[in-house]
Amino acid sequence: MKLLSWNTNGIRAAMKKGFTEFVASEMPDMLCIQETKAQPEQVDIKLDGYTQVWNAAEKKGYSGTAVFTRHQPLGTVSGIGVQDYDREGRVITVEYADFYLVTVYTPNSQRELLRLEYRMDWDREFLRYLEKLDAVKPVIFCGDLNVAHTEIDLANPAANRRNAGFTDEERSGLSAILGAGFIDTFRHFTKEPGHYTWWTYRYNARARNVGWRLDYFCVSAVLIEKVRRSYILQDVTGSDHCPVGLDIDI
Repeated sequence: MKLLSWNTNGIRAAMKKGFTEFVASEMPDMLCIQETKAQPEQVDIKLDGYTQVWNAAEKKGYSGTAVFTRHQPLGTVSGIGVQDYDREGRVITVEYADFYLVTVYTPNSQRELLRLEYRMDWDREFLRYLEKLDAVKPVIFCGDLNVAHTEIDLANPAANRRNAGFTDEERSGLSAILGAGFIDTFRHFTKEPGHYTWWTYRYNARARNVGWRLDYFCVSAVLIEKVRRSYILQDVTGSDHCPVGLDIDI
């Protein structure tokens, strides 16, 4: 199976920048979207052969996730069962016979870290949710985790030490998830720096490759031997994030 994940920074904007052509070209088995910024009725996406699952935020034009899949799921769940978080439309779980697929748009800590405490509570609740799923069957989860985990996951670590996305607290939140038995598939295969998935629109950052790796595919440890490739489609434009992909025998 070929799985893709992409923070589109607004699905309607992405549709004006080649989104449907991208899907037609890549033909993923499953495509997970974060930051849709839309209610389902506001978007008319015609993707033949795909079942669409949407989880919109209560606040219009904010957050939101979606999954487009060519494989009919056994069931779907929106959210993680915690109302304070679920109103923002940040998680969709799609169940299959042999695994769960989870797409997630992790809260940003915001400037001056105004939402850092909220974010850290989120990390703990999201890990509990993943562990609950993993106790039933293996998990693949993907999305914009809004954190660069290690110093090689962003271009300027020293200058960003206490900025949102690279605080010790946020990094430890992802470390806890990985320590619980989930594997960052990209780092399983690729150890060198210089690979990013997000670039600010300012300062010509993308052309200079001054970016952050914020987007991930992670799997339960039992699945890692089935992963064939984990990669970044850095040349795909249409958002300040680029898509990431996972090829897996499942």
